[in-house]
Amino acid sequence: MIGRGCEAVFVLSCPHGPPQLRENYGYARQQLNRIVAALLAVLTDLCWHWRQIHGPDR
Repeated sequence: MIGRGCEAVFVLSCPHGPPQLRENYGYARQQLNRIVAALLAVLTDLCWHWRQIHGPDR
């Protein structure tokens, strides 16, 4: 996630989650919580697309 001079990297932990913060450059904890909530809302779709691109073994 990149925006407003901030950047965060999450490990999705497919297929069951929860997403785990790997790196954070500038986001406040409250903002990170909102990002995690948004990721959780679409985690199934994100994981499906990841498998389509990278294969089921990754």
